[in-house]
Amino acid sequence: MNRTIRAIIGVILVLVIVFSAISVCQSLGRLLKLDVTEQKLYTLSEGTRAILAKLNQPIKVKLYYAKTAALKGPDQIKYFNNYYEFVSALLQEYAAEAKGMIDLQVIDPRPFSDDEVQALRYGLRRFSITEEENFFFGLVVQTEFGVEKSIPFFSPDRQSFVEYDISYLIDTAITREKTKIGIMTSLPVMGEDMSGYMAQMMRMQGQRPKPPWTFVEQLRQRYEVTSVPTDVNEIKEVDILLVMHPKELPELTLFAIDQFVLKGGRMIVCVDPHCFTDEQERRELQMGAPSKPGSDLNRLLRTWGLEMPESTFAGDRSLALSSSITQDRRPEKVIGFLNLSPPQCFNPDNVITAELNQVRFLFPGVLREIADPNKDQAGNIQRTVLITTTNKGNSWSISSPFELAVLEPSRLMDKFIDGTKPVAMGYRVTGKFTSSFPEGIEIEVQIPEDEPTEDPEEPSDEKKTRKIKRRITGLTESAEDCVVVVFADVDFIGDTLAYRNFFFGKVVVGDNSTLMLNAIDDLQGSSDLISVRSRGNFRRPFIVVDEIEKQAEAETAEEEAKINAEIAGFQNELRSIASSAEEGQEEVIGSSILQKKQDLELKIHQAKRRLRQVKMKRRERIEHLGNMLRNFNMLMAPAVILIIAIVLGIRRSVRKRHYISHASDA
Repeated sequence: MNRTIRAIIGVILVLVIVFSAISVCQSLGRLLKLDVTEQKLYTLSEGTRAILAKLNQPIKVKLYYAKTAALKGPDQIKYFNNYYEFVSALLQEYAAEAKGMIDLQVIDPRPFSDDEVQALRYGLRRFSITEEENFFFGLVVQTEFGVEKSIPFFSPDRQSFVEYDISYLIDTAITREKTKIGIMTSLPVMGEDMSGYMAQMMRMQGQRPKPPWTFVEQLRQRYEVTSVPTDVNEIKEVDILLVMHPKELPELTLFAIDQFVLKGGRMIVCVDPHCFTDEQERRELQMGAPSKPGSDLNRLLRTWGLEMPESTFAGDRSLALSSSITQDRRPEKVIGFLNLSPPQCFNPDNVITAELNQVRFLFPGVLREIADPNKDQAGNIQRTVLITTTNKGNSWSISSPFELAVLEPSRLMDKFIDGTKPVAMGYRVTGKFTSSFPEGIEIEVQIPEDEPTEDPEEPSDEKKTRKIKRRITGLTESAEDCVVVVFADVDFIGDTLAYRNFFFGKVVVGDNSTLMLNAIDDLQGSSDLISVRSRGNFRRPFIVVDEIEKQAEAETAEEEAKINAEIAGFQNELRSIASSAEEGQEEVIGSSILQKKQDLELKIHQAKRRLRQVKMKRRERIEHLGNMLRNFNMLMAPAVILIIAIVLGIRRSVRKRHYISHASDA
């Protein structure tokens, strides 16, 4: 056998060994996996493992992704290729952990195929790319008993919660009954009724009834949601009661809530000293009508050892966010607009808040602990703080609600005084409660009038009724532990703070909705899902960039303030000139008033140009840092390989010289 044939055979054998090694490594890789992401995004949480361990029946999991169509779509669609790879890898982890109980199918629905028809039947969202191509990206879970659950579309805003959504789908598919949530509120959170005469009149006038809050739509995907009137006599057929912005509830309703809790019902309370989402309250303030601002449930809260003072708010300079009150004003820090983040603001030992990343509150109230009203109850109630400000937070008050109707952020910021301890805005209260109405309440009831009628024109067979007062009583204490979660803000779950509009519809902002969903899951006892919900947030803090931005802002703050002051002065002078000018005088060519106005407009233009240059220099510095980091990341791998090659080359050269020297000596 000559050298050429031996060389060819050697190459073939090497290729066989290489491909065999790759195949063996791929097979072993399914068993030997390493998740190198900082937050273990590809590792299933303990909650998911617990849910999968409960599987007592095989289920089918169908992942629909139009991969072929995505290649033909715009960049907004192509982005989903990486997202799909993440979801697919995560589902493979589900299938491996379920030990044969999950049949995972990945389907690319092509136009006019049965797969496309099935995807539409399951309710998956379709986005048209061309006349024939449609984009799908959803999930369907099927059980042997005919239960079908689906995620219509993997929205980008939910990428941080993909594991929770999938685990929730599996958990609810194997659970027969839905949790019933009742919402009692003075706000139109359920949307306006789209049926009836009023809705028809609105459509005739070109108006559309207001839709439900996005959070309510989110709840309806997971639970059975119903409305509970604010004048209800008894609350029943509800598992969890959500009381939002209760305003001047009648005593009978308060008694019904009290009895609901004592009978073992779970409740979430959202009260607010000044709710910006309450349009009716805002209109009354703008009209100058006397109105009791905000909401409270102190009649019941005091029984549980809590109280929310009226017209008192939580503030914190370090948490205050900047916002533009009007379009013509530059953003200013608002002491009542708080951006809460770990580690100080959330209780790390409670499952509701342990893994939250960012929650925004708008002028939240203050929850204070008070002495137990019943001494025999001491020690039976446990109050757990969920959400607070930092140690520099403090409470502040307003003398009139009109102060917030015409908001002046700088004046409120100057009025605020830093504190020395956190201010609580959320509590979880548990224990054996006593009734807020131990002696019951008196109500008016109508009873038949036995006396004969004195009106000769009234039919004799029609009975009269009269009103009398009657006392009704109920439970005076609970037989088992009660659970109530209280938040001193309502706006945080509204569409303004918790969501924003995006290309594919409403998307989640921060963890506002997660906070409420965590509380609901805690009340219904699903601790497995809570451990899944907030983990794996893809937003990583860019600490170095943040420091550079803060430093750049500090360096340019004085110059910006000076230029803004000049612009404000020029604008005030311009307004005074315009108001003092006589009618028609500005039209006179060569008028001194017109010339002065043009000079001021030129100065304003030049000042704004200088302001843009200052901001541009600050942005260039940040972008320069970004370019340096990007280049460093790009060159890191080649540099490491080059260093290894140099080291190996030097080592080989040293060994070669050493071998030659020893050979010559021999």
